[in-house]
Amino acid sequence: MSPVSKSPVSKSPVSKGPVSKGPAGTQSSRASGPSPARSKEPEDEPCPICMEPIVATEKKTLNCKHSFCRDCLKTAFNYKPVCPTCGQLYGVLKGTQPDGGKMEVTRNASSLPGYEKYGTIIISYYIPSGTQTEEHPNPGHPYEGASRTAYLPDSSEGNKVLKLLRRAFDQRLSFTVGRSTTSGRSNMVTWNDIHHKTSVYGGPTHYGYPDPDYLSRVRDELKVKGIE
Repeated sequence: MSPVSKSPVSKSPVSKGPVSKGPAGTQSSRASGPSPARSKEPEDEPCPICMEPIVATEKKTLNCKHSFCRDCLKTAFNYKPVCPTCGQLYGVLKGTQPDGGKMEVTRNASSLPGYEKYGTIIISYYIPSGTQTEEHPNPGHPYEGASRTAYLPDSSEGNKVLKLLRRAFDQRLSFTVGRSTTSGRSNMVTWNDIHHKTSVYGGPTHYGYPDPDYLSRVRDELKVKGIE
């Protein structure tokens, strides 16, 4: 029996060339670059007082760059001429000090601790009792008046502070009607955030001298109220 002849099977070579990926630069729609961003319309600016969008023709921008509805700002300024956002003063600030008070000034040669080269300025305040008005906490109710004495060194700086305190008193800023922090009683004439030295001795804890920073501190308090 003759052996079966097996002819070799010819194998076609496998192409290892690069696979065609289509024309260069062609990309699918998903791979396309981001579409240009749409220009976003600016949001309406709300008025910090009424929280409604400010109408362009009724917009009022202050020097401090804060903006409001014109009518809202007018109402706020009738109450207090300061920016409702940052507190910057616009105009002359008037307080709620009761009418009829007096501020009298005398001097003597004795010196205050820390100001031995100078005499003493004595300020005597008097606010009579009366009936509260609409600007006070309890309109129609009586309030109890007050007499206070304060001290300044009779130096150049002390006299400058005295003039500022006079302006504060004339603008009704020195006193108000409220609750006394010492007695806890309501409907009383009280100091209105302008600190005075009501004692000659005892240092800051007793509202007296020596207190080397007092004159600069009280000037800062007055500046906040527009008096400088």
